[in-house]
Amino acid sequence: MERRTLITAAVGAVVGAVGSPPAAAAAPRRIGMSDVARLQQRFTDIIAADHRHGGRTGIEHQARALAGDALRLQQQGAASQRVRASLYAAAAAFWSSAMWAAIDGRRFNDAREHLREAQNIASMSGDQAIQFRIWSHAGTMYRHMNRPGDADAANAVARNLGISRRDPMFASLGLARHGAIHAAAGDRRSTGRAFGQAQEALDRADAAAHRPVWLTAFYDRAEIHGLALSAYLSLGDWETAESHGYRCLAELRPHMRRSLAITTTRLARAQLEQGEAERAVATAMQVPAEAAASHPRVIRMLAGFEQRLTDTAPHSPQTAVWRDYTARVTASAR
Repeated sequence: MERRTLITAAVGAVVGAVGSPPAAAAAPRRIGMSDVARLQQRFTDIIAADHRHGGRTGIEHQARALAGDALRLQQQGAASQRVRASLYAAAAAFWSSAMWAAIDGRRFNDAREHLREAQNIASMSGDQAIQFRIWSHAGTMYRHMNRPGDADAANAVARNLGISRRDPMFASLGLARHGAIHAAAGDRRSTGRAFGQAQEALDRADAAAHRPVWLTAFYDRAEIHGLALSAYLSLGDWETAESHGYRCLAELRPHMRRSLAITTTRLARAQLEQGEAERAVATAMQVPAEAAASHPRVIRMLAGFEQRLTDTAPHSPQTAVWRDYTARVTASAR
């Protein structure tokens, strides 16, 4: 009797276990636009760091890490197609910032690797604004690598995107960068025409229209003049370059610390090439000391300025003043 009772109890327990409904599976995490918004805020922080410092490996590495965060989020839960596209766009934006930091620091091998990653991810986002940024950066990269043919082709991809036809501000940026590319190829006439068209397009742009932060944070008349300064330096038109340099500085927004350093350095070079060593040295000494000591691109540009100063006025008082100044800046940065 006792044995039969035990068997009956055991069978009942098994039947009860089999017949019980399974515990509800944990619902997968839902990825939403709030997650995208947090990534976009981090992207805004990267943009701000670039405008303050630019070209540093720290910015490049941080942007790469954040791109990885955006891609990992794709695998961590369910999401709508809109959210997934936005995550890909965010990842591509971070990769494009890593690419730009490498370009600015003249680490072109790294920049090309970032370009490939950014292009692949951007193609899955369907976001033409970030695709424009990537191809436009590619054009700038090739221009700095002295490959104007490739620069022309890459920038043309950006300019042929639909967003360039819909929004005059994108069209303006594409034209301004093409002006610099024409100058690198030695085409003076096309350079002037492109910058004129860039200004006209910017004048047509609706300033109140919604645009990505990477564009609104830097693109304005000052940027057009800054690119024109670079272009006319390439063409050896020192007087026109100097004019654009002053106009750029007059309109430059306060947060554009990196651009201030680069523009001031280029302006000094334009003055030096006109035989005005004293004024050129005075201008070069206005480059913010932090950039002069730590920004890779500015350091190289100032080294070129010093070499040219030494070549043209090796025994002048201005050369001695400049060497003393750079020694003090270098010492203070240690």
